[in-house]
Amino acid sequence: MSLHRSQHEEFENQPDELEREEMISRPRRKSRKKIIFFWILLILVIVLGIGGHVLHEHYLNARKAADSVYAPNSVKKQRDVDRLLKEGKPISILLMGTDTGALGRSFKGRTDTMMVCVLNPKDKTMTLVSLPRDALVAINGYEQYYPSKLNSAYAYGGSATAVKTVQKYLNVPIDFYATINMGGLEGLINAVGGVDIKPLLSFSFAGYNFVKGKKTHMDGTEALQYCRMRDQDPLGDYGRQNRQRQVIMALAFKGVQLTSLLNDDFLNSLSKQLRTDLSFNNMVSLNMKYRVATHHMKSTHLQGTTQVIGEADFEVASRKNKQKITDVLRKALDLPHAETGDTLKGTDLESPNQLEGTGNSNDTTTSTGQTYQTYQTPQYQGQY
Repeated sequence: MSLHRSQHEEFENQPDELEREEMISRPRRKSRKKIIFFWILLILVIVLGIGGHVLHEHYLNARKAADSVYAPNSVKKQRDVDRLLKEGKPISILLMGTDTGALGRSFKGRTDTMMVCVLNPKDKTMTLVSLPRDALVAINGYEQYYPSKLNSAYAYGGSATAVKTVQKYLNVPIDFYATINMGGLEGLINAVGGVDIKPLLSFSFAGYNFVKGKKTHMDGTEALQYCRMRDQDPLGDYGRQNRQRQVIMALAFKGVQLTSLLNDDFLNSLSKQLRTDLSFNNMVSLNMKYRVATHHMKSTHLQGTTQVIGEADFEVASRKNKQKITDVLRKALDLPHAETGDTLKGTDLESPNQLEGTGNSNDTTTSTGQTYQTYQTPQYQGQY
């Protein structure tokens, strides 16, 4: 199985000049989202790969891998997902990334980020919408703790509460979820026998020497140190993000090879890092009917402004911006127009200025409200 490079574009319906004045982005959070974005690609690639190998002689291995990550929750589906998959209709998946490995915890605590992914095989398009981790929300079932942050939904009630909260917040049905623990990167790299990387710059860090452009075979520990260095990189945290992207994409390409998918160490490591309510049969359907949707990718994100409520920073999205995201997702799902969800009955805000506090940002914003930095991001043409 080969991994196709997706055509990636930003949505044209970006904020206008008036809106961008109230929109604030943080470089650290953007970096985190981009890192997890490639983890999400890894999730989708591996799920499709597992489902695809049912056609090979290694059925039991693929079935075992799928069963090991299967974790259904208590959410009552808003739609008949079996019928949707059978007919090849658009589906939505809530993708969540956690980083709990260093804390000795597994799939507990807050999510580092959330994305809603829509796979539309008819349009051959995958739509990804990033949601701010600090978005002001009312957690489903825990409204008494309002105001709350979106990333705490998972901590309150696991995947079920996270799914219900996002559904209510945006008024968009969530058909499935998938959660990956990013703390398991080192183990996954070791399980596939390491990855080959061409360093983007020369530096020494944590006892390792890296030479720009020199192909280096790295085990999990070395790859992690290559990713972690920041102070010596002229691009700072953005440079670190580029190196993390390198390693994750190299892992994704190697992880979907037949030898990796049938490797017990890799599958065992994967079973510890991934949880989803996609069953084995669901994965088979995705592989057969939805792989084409991963060839063309659109991405956008819910914009908000940083507001201080009490002593905590929240990202507050205006109703107008929430409606834009609801429209994007419902259109991708071939659903009719509907009003976006309420944050909390009687408190949904038309303007972030209705909350106390104001946000600050040193970023430069373009006329479309996008934050940019004055440097060129390296382009990768299959060189890892």
